[in-house]
Amino acid sequence: MGAPIGEKTNRQLFREGMRDGTPIALGYLVVSFTLGITAHNAGLDAVDGFVVSLFNLASAGEYAAFTVIAADAPYWEMAAITLVANARYMLMSCVLSQKFSPATPFYHRLGVGFGITDEIFGISISRQGFLRPAYNYGAMSLAVPVWALGTSLGIVAGDILPPSLLSALSVALYGMFIAIIIPPGKENKIVLALVFISFVMSFLAASLPFVSELSASSRTIVLTVLLSSAAACLFPLRETEEGEMMDEA
Repeated sequence: MGAPIGEKTNRQLFREGMRDGTPIALGYLVVSFTLGITAHNAGLDAVDGFVVSLFNLASAGEYAAFTVIAADAPYWEMAAITLVANARYMLMSCVLSQKFSPATPFYHRLGVGFGITDEIFGISISRQGFLRPAYNYGAMSLAVPVWALGTSLGIVAGDILPPSLLSALSVALYGMFIAIIIPPGKENKIVLALVFISFVMSFLAASLPFVSELSASSRTIVLTVLLSSAAACLFPLRETEEGEMMDEA
């Protein structure tokens, strides 16, 4: 049966998702390429990097995982730090689930949940009315494979490019993280203060007795949980009548 009069078909929605996902995919290609340099330094080959990026669609989560691999840390640390770095996607999934029609099958909810990233969440939550899975599948059809391909290309480049250039490209990933935290930090002084505090505490944790004996990934897990929990308790967000979130402070 076709779609009701005035309602878009799944094919139309899929194409709209591909249209909106194209600039996301292009951005992912650049970011995942630099992430591939980190994966190369951790000893992964192109196939390894492709599979990791295909199933872990998160720059911060993957970077954390690659650093744990490079440090030859135990599996539990990798699982824990990846969970902490990617925990926000569980919240995004809960929010996005409210956009679906109650009749949406579970397997579609699961499929869309797999492909949630910051950017895909952004274009999905801004849609008017009920969200239909075909739109997300269209965006994912470009963004997900390009993200995985970019990681593989970065690893391949790591085998070809000279060490001096690889070192310069490795810095680009840190530039991406700075670009992520500066805009919200300029708008919200609490976020900016928390970023600064995290830098200071990370430095101190690497220098203080007993704490410094923990691995870098373990210190990251502990600090992330402590700081985020403290921020949530001290500076909770309240929902306005318009549905927007505002600081209590």
